[in-house]
Amino acid sequence: MGAKSLQISSSLLTLLVLLTSAALSFSPVAAAAKPKSHDGFSRRLSPATLRLKKEKLSHLRFYFHDVVSGPNPTAVQIVRAPPPSVLSTGFGMLAMIDDPLTAGPEPTSKLVGRAQGMYGSAAQNEDGLLMALNFVFVEGKFNGSTLSVLGRNAVMLPVREMPVIGGSGVFRFARGYAQARTRTYNPTTGDALVEYNVYVFHY
Repeated sequence: MGAKSLQISSSLLTLLVLLTSAALSFSPVAAAAKPKSHDGFSRRLSPATLRLKKEKLSHLRFYFHDVVSGPNPTAVQIVRAPPPSVLSTGFGMLAMIDDPLTAGPEPTSKLVGRAQGMYGSAAQNEDGLLMALNFVFVEGKFNGSTLSVLGRNAVMLPVREMPVIGGSGVFRFARGYAQARTRTYNPTTGDALVEYNVYVFHY
C-alpha cells in the first residue's frame, strides 16, 4: 500500500470518527445524560455548593406555655366556634399564638424560644386541633433558627405526634417529628402546659 493510499485511509477514518461523534451527540441517550437548562429558571447543584456536611439528628425538649386567660394571654381566639349546643368540640375555632418555650416546666424557667402560629379545632366529634406553627429559638447555637410544624393534635391523647416539615438557619432542610404531652390543663381558664420532644434531622 502506497503513501497516497495510507493518507486516504487515514482521512476516511478521521471522517468516520467525526460522523460517529456527531451522531452520538444527538442520540436520545446522550441528550438524557446532559443536564437540562430548564430555560434558565433553575439548575442542579452539588450539596457541597451550600456547604452541606453529614446530616445530624438532634433531640430538643422544651415546655410550651399556652395561656388564654388573664390580662396578657399568649393565645388569642380570632375566630369563634358555634355555641356549645351546636358542637361541643368547638369545631371551627381558630386561635393565634405566641407561646413561650422554656427549658423547664416553670413559667420562670429559662426562655429558649417561642411558638408562633395558629391552631384551630378541625374535628367535629372529638377534640382535634390543626397545628400550624413555627418554633422560633432564641438560645445558644439555635438562636435565630426555626422549625416548622404542621399536623394534627388530638389533645385528649396522652402523647401526640406531629410532623416537622422544615426549618431555617441551623435547621435548613430539617425533617422529623414532634411529640407533645400535656403536663397540666386548667379547664376553668383553658391554660395548658405541654412538654415537647422534637427529633429532627438537619445539616
